Amino acid sequence: MRIAVISDMHGNDFAFELVEADIRKQGVDQIVCLGDAVQGGAQPAETVQRLRNLGCPVVMGNADDWLLTGVTPGAEQSAKRNAIREWSLSRLTDDDKNFIAGFKPTVTVSLENDLNLLCFHAVPANYEDQILPTTSEDEFLKFLGAYDENILAGGHTHTQQIRRCGRYFFFNPGSVGLPFNPYQTGEILRVNSWAEYALLTAAHGDIDLQFRRLPFDARRLLEIYRASGRPFFEDVLAQYS
Repeated sequence: MRIAVISDMHGNDFAFELVEADIRKQGVDQIVCLGDAVQGGAQPAETVQRLRNLGCPVVMGNADDWLLTGVTPGAEQSAKRNAIREWSLSRLTDDDKNFIAGFKPTVTVSLENDLNLLCFHAVPANYEDQILPTTSEDEFLKFLGAYDENILAGGHTHTQQIRRCGRYFFFNPGSVGLPFNPYQTGEILRVNSWAEYALLTAAHGDIDLQFRRLPFDARRLLEIYRASGRPFFEDVLAQYS
């Protein structure tokens, strides 16, 4: 069984298209998306259409839910964020919104010999908590210890990582559309000009995990942003400068 695990496109279909083309070369049996697929970027409708065409299971992320409801527990709402959300919604049809509403809290994929891949956005219990490489072992096990009979896949932090959990491991495939260093301290969030995902292979008792990173020309992405009319283009320009 060979599975491509993608996450956090955030409406960047330019990067998503690059990842899809790479996945098709890998001979995968299944694709799974860990959520935060649509909100934030210049191509929300295009991203929804690509997900529809793939027909893969999709986990509900915090940004997906916020796009639909406008409610983010514990997060500060700003006029800028709300303007981008309203612009994103204006690009989506009712069918698109219903498609997003159908995303699942978790997705389980059967691998082999009673081994499963448990997929979620942040942690299995919610899509808000964070698991970073620096998360303490106590905190890590609080989030995931009860699920350690599975291979575990979560996104949310836009950070490729792998960490032992019980007999198996947890991994984050990184972000297709918005990869960044989570430990930045500057006022501007610098974004990397590549797309990330992971390939998990389970066959005959052997398990292999490969992180993929596909560079792209950020100037082409910025042209898409500029042409889209998505608000606050200057902020995106600064992120990629």
